[in-house]
Amino acid sequence: MPQPWQDTSLSAEDRAAALLSSMTLEEKLAQLAGAWPGSEAEEGEDVAPLQHEVSEAVDLDGLLPHGIGQLTRPFGTSPVEPAEGAAALARLQARIAAGNRFGIPALAHEECLTGFFAWRATVFPTPLAWGASFDPALVGRAAGLIGGSLRSAGIHQGLAPVLDVVRDARWGRTEESIGEDPYLVATIGTAYVRGLESAGIVATLKHFAGYAASRGGRNHAPVSIGPRELADVVLPPFELAVRDGGARSVMHSYNDVDGVPSAANPWLLTELLRDTWGFTGTVVADYFGVSFLELAHRVADTRGGAAGLALAAGVDVELPAVRCFGTPLRDAVRAGEVDEALVDRAALRVLRQKCELGLLDPDWSPMPSALAGLWTPREPPTSTSTTTSISTSIRRRCGPSRGSSPRSRWCCSPTTAMCCRSRRTPGSRWSARSPTTRPPCSAATPSPATSGWSTPDCPWASRCRRSSPRCAPSCPVRGSPMPRGAPRPAPPRPPVTRGRGLGRCGGAHRREPAGAGGQGGGGRGCVHRGAGRPLGPVRPGHLGRGLRRRRPRTPR
Repeated sequence: MPQPWQDTSLSAEDRAAALLSSMTLEEKLAQLAGAWPGSEAEEGEDVAPLQHEVSEAVDLDGLLPHGIGQLTRPFGTSPVEPAEGAAALARLQARIAAGNRFGIPALAHEECLTGFFAWRATVFPTPLAWGASFDPALVGRAAGLIGGSLRSAGIHQGLAPVLDVVRDARWGRTEESIGEDPYLVATIGTAYVRGLESAGIVATLKHFAGYAASRGGRNHAPVSIGPRELADVVLPPFELAVRDGGARSVMHSYNDVDGVPSAANPWLLTELLRDTWGFTGTVVADYFGVSFLELAHRVADTRGGAAGLALAAGVDVELPAVRCFGTPLRDAVRAGEVDEALVDRAALRVLRQKCELGLLDPDWSPMPSALAGLWTPREPPTSTSTTTSISTSIRRRCGPSRGSSPRSRWCCSPTTAMCCRSRRTPGSRWSARSPTTRPPCSAATPSPATSGWSTPDCPWASRCRRSSPRCAPSCPVRGSPMPRGAPRPAPPRPPVTRGRGLGRCGGAHRREPAGAGGQGGGGRGCVHRGAGRPLGPVRPGHLGRGLRRRRPRTPR
């Protein structure tokens, strides 16, 4: 018989309350923090401020009995093949759900500002281009596509959009912003939120608030602005995204406003955000933001003190990993320094959001849609050959897109969620084939004889650019096989011509065969007058007056 929190006929609020009443303090605290496997690895650069200085080793075996609230960046921490990453995430989710007595899985989040932050995923234009487009509908469509790819790979929350209004170009994260006008940022950002939420992904507004208005344009620096500028410039994008866009998560900023850190500001995170704007979602910490109350802002002297300040202000989840909301907060609660009602308030919000995402439903499965039907958590792939067969099965399972025709697009990517398609052109060798017949592709049909250029060795396999000079000759589209390790031939150098007896075009006009407007010079001449003659090699990017580099025409 299903438990009350698994009864889908009840509201998410009632289901979360029923589950909360059965949990111990340790189990509640486990839902308020994340786990970041691989963050403590020595190799690689930091993807978060002071990552290697603050990150600690993750003891999954010690965390599993009480549960895990969030999984941090399962695809973006280090490059991983999409099929392998989705399979690993599904196995980990099954392990997390089986490890705690309530079967609660983790909520997985990932960066998605310019697309799903994963290997081989589609990269969309930067937010500066969103603002330059002045097209909220287009931005919303792009966000919907991003959300669909996240959802199909097993991700539940996207850490985007950035709604900081930037008016100081010295600020180091300007490329992540939409623009300098509050109305533009509000309308474009809200469209992105709607698109992401329409795909079932929790949109996260960041950075709340004033992050881009720091002194001297320095990252993490204090913000000294008056209440009118804060209300007229900084806050409108967040208000519109909450009230009109339906955002379900907000991330606090690193900075302080008038000496009060955002992570410890109850007026900002509770009175304004929830009581005035009616926000009902979760407030998550920017990476190590709770720890920075102790390490950077110096408003707390212990981890437990920093956790108490953040929890009282309205922070519900500590990201990227548990450091303050774990044992230090538990000890502070038991010592009477922090009210357990604050823990219950945050845990109720987290559990309600998991109910809304279907993570507490009795028929929940860790299997993402990109891998549905290929394997089960009871039979996980245990070798490279098995994983490769999964990837190949997914690629071969990819058929033509909806409404396909002889010119339809074909998926050559390791997952259906992140399709990298190649369009066939009229008159090509495949244009007469049936729409249900898959064209040959080195990414989808690897051969042992040509494995040196097939997946995963060929860096161009997933793109399948048949006409690109960088394609491997082993691709069945390009030509005969090439042995492993053989150098890739360089593309032919386009000839350069120069006009003689230059007319008003300066010799840079289009050339035509002799007799059609010019004479001599190897059969090429200027359409105005004078002949052309071939030149020797010319340094690229240093073509003077009268010089023109003719590029060979290549079918698209």
